[in-house]
Amino acid sequence: MPLAEPHDDHSSAEEPVVGAPESGEDASTVEPEPTLPEPVRQRIVALTAAVLPGLPGDEVPVPLRRVAKFAPNRRARLGAPVIAAQLTADPLFRQRVTARVLADAGDLGAAVVEGTAPAAADPVEVAALAYLARPRGWRELIEASGEAVRAEADSAVVAELVREAEQRATRAEHDRAVARVEAEKLRDELARVREELGQLREEARQLARTLRETQARERKATELLATERGRAARAAADADAELRRARARLAEAEAAAGVARASAKEARSVDDARLWLLLETIGQAAVGLRRELALDPVDALPADFVADAFADQPGAAPAGAATRARDTDDPARLDQLLALPRAHLVVDGYNVTKRGFGEMSLEQQRKRLITGLGGIAAQTGDEVTVVFDGAERIHGLPPAPRGVRVLFSRKGETADELIRRLVRAEPAGRPVVVVSSDREVADGVRRHGAYPLGADSLLRRLARS
Repeated sequence: MPLAEPHDDHSSAEEPVVGAPESGEDASTVEPEPTLPEPVRQRIVALTAAVLPGLPGDEVPVPLRRVAKFAPNRRARLGAPVIAAQLTADPLFRQRVTARVLADAGDLGAAVVEGTAPAAADPVEVAALAYLARPRGWRELIEASGEAVRAEADSAVVAELVREAEQRATRAEHDRAVARVEAEKLRDELARVREELGQLREEARQLARTLRETQARERKATELLATERGRAARAAADADAELRRARARLAEAEAAAGVARASAKEARSVDDARLWLLLETIGQAAVGLRRELALDPVDALPADFVADAFADQPGAAPAGAATRARDTDDPARLDQLLALPRAHLVVDGYNVTKRGFGEMSLEQQRKRLITGLGGIAAQTGDEVTVVFDGAERIHGLPPAPRGVRVLFSRKGETADELIRRLVRAEPAGRPVVVVSSDREVADGVRRHGAYPLGADSLLRRLARS
């Protein structure tokens, strides 16, 4: 972006001022602003933006006062046009900026003011300082910087061209190698095809010879066929006679089968009588064993011991029974399992309520589920236990319906762990149904012999009640 260089009225004739026109330049003969390389222009704006907040408020031009309040990373980016315009139009502002920039530049700034530039210095930095300080020969420094930038760009272009040429050469070499390999494959394929062609020709000659032999055998077979037809006619007559004899034997076999079925029915009646007698004997033996062991009816179930040892009970009573379920959400499966004797239904409370009526409050969810489970317990007479996470436990809950046990997991324990303890506490062989859509819970209780069911099976069962 070209920056115009107006005459600096604040420099004296006797002593040149940093940032003033070169010696020997007259206001009427000031040369126009040079065309700056883009890197130099950006560096000038960046240097000015960096020192802008440090200037006193009255020394900052009015258009730049708002820019001075920008964040450092936005000042040079958003205020670049205004900064460039002020550097061109306001020589006094440029001198003030130059004084601070040169102070920060140190030895490099001093060298630029003297009109020299160290050989190792960045040409862009030198050109930016020269533009601001404007010592004798500053235009030559900017021109040299532009040539250095262009030379660097040309060098990068040449390097890129060389790299692309090397890549093309590498690809060409690779293509030649691939072509050689393909040519070798094609030569091998051609040799193989020629060999196969020779084999096919030999096979064709053999097939022609075989065809002639086959035609000769076919003529012989035709003659034999005529002979065999005569024999087949005689055999068909014999077969008809044999069929008549077989039908007679079949009638005799059917009569014998009727007699056998009657005998089997009589034998089955005898087996049924024996089975009934065996079951009656086993039942009376069980009654005698109970009397011999003096076993009294129990008031507590295995789940009650787990509840006493591992859970907080808000006041639920033990009850009922249910069966082991399968991995399905079919309520008919649940009904089938609840019909098994002495079953125990264990429900993952919040897993079911949040899936079925999660729009309600937790208190309403608990009340609705417990009420529905009370109906199931009353209908089936099964033992029903519902488990909630203790983190949400509320004291003073109303009594649970008859036959429903309500448990809250204790502190530091989840409802999933309490459910697994309930399943492990049951004796082997007792049907236990666990209702939860949590895959981890289902896999865990299945390993301990329980039947897991999805929450939807219970929700559909409750909706049907």
